[in-house]
Amino acid sequence: MGTDAPLTWSVVIPVKLLALAKSRLSGLSDADRKAVALAMAADTVTAAVACPPVGDVIVVTDDPDVRRATGASGATVISDLPGAGLNEALTAGASYAAANWPGRGLAALTADLPALSAVELAVALAAASPVNEAFVADAAGSGTTLYTAMPGAAFRPRFGLRSRQRHREAGAVELEIPGIPGLRRDVDTLSDLCAAARIGLGARTLAVRESIEVPCA
Repeated sequence: MGTDAPLTWSVVIPVKLLALAKSRLSGLSDADRKAVALAMAADTVTAAVACPPVGDVIVVTDDPDVRRATGASGATVISDLPGAGLNEALTAGASYAAANWPGRGLAALTADLPALSAVELAVALAAASPVNEAFVADAAGSGTTLYTAMPGAAFRPRFGLRSRQRHREAGAVELEIPGIPGLRRDVDTLSDLCAAARIGLGARTLAVRESIEVPCA
């Protein structure tokens, strides 16, 4: 018997050790930089957990503060046993998800999307559902914020330098969807954070930004 039920997704979010995260947030103290990175990760996870087609969110991290914050938001947290970089962490998280929740789509999401909404993520995942491999490019146009693979398709994330081009060259389909500014707006610099604020920050990132008084035009 056939079914028209929407696909359920496992979303993998890797998070660096906070001591190493977001080094390009220049002008902030180490403590403030770590606070921003942690808040962004927590808000990203919160949005993903709240997204209706998402069945589970797997955070891959070795940072104890990230483990506590994202676990409290409803994610399953696993250690970064490969310890070999972003794509390896994503692959490990996807393998964990496939072993525990087989038959779901697999998605890789960056942890620095403080303006992401559950609705935006749902729209992107719906658009990705007919495609073996798909991705969403970042606001700058050279990177990637979301990569997806359908059940049975190879999970081959290519995050990092020129990831948009690398995903395209590997055969992933770029999803050019209007109305998802929060999903596209990753944050590496204070200027990026201000751009995200104009979209609308998640609660934790908003509170941190206000506490450290990041000036935005």
